[in-house]
Amino acid sequence: MSDGLEGSQGRLRVGQAAEMLGVSVETVRRWESEGRLPMARSEGGQRLVAIDDVTRLLTERRRAAADRPIVAQSARNRFAGVVTRVERDGVAAVVEVISGPHRLVSLMTAEAVDELGLEVGREAVCVVKSTNVIVEVPSRS
Repeated sequence: MSDGLEGSQGRLRVGQAAEMLGVSVETVRRWESEGRLPMARSEGGQRLVAIDDVTRLLTERRRAAADRPIVAQSARNRFAGVVTRVERDGVAAVVEVISGPHRLVSLMTAEAVDELGLEVGREAVCVVKSTNVIVEVPSRS
C-alpha cells in the first residue's frame, strides 16, 4: 500500500504538493526556480518536495491571508461581545460569547482558539450565517 510519498520518505511529488498548496504545478515549479521551494530529484528524475517545506508554505500563506482585513461579507447577523468561557481539549474547543442579551456558543478547533487569541474577557464578534432555523413550541403549563 502506498503512503503517497514517492521516492524518499517525507517527500511528495510536485503534483501532490501543488494540490496540498491549492496552486498549479506550474506555480510550484516557478517557486522552485525562485528559490522559494527547494526540490530534490528521485532516482527516476521526478521532482520531490519535502513535506516540511510544503507545511512551511501553507503556514506562510495562512498568515498572509489573515493579515488582509475583511472589507465586506454576506453575513448580516454580527454580534459584538465579550468571551465569557473557553473550554478546550487537545483538538476541539467551546467558546461562549455574551453579546447584549444574547449568549452565543461556538464549537471550533483548539488551533482556531490559539490563532484568534481567544480568552475570557477578550472582545470578539460572532458572525451567524445559517440556512436553517428550527422553531419549537413548548407545551402549555
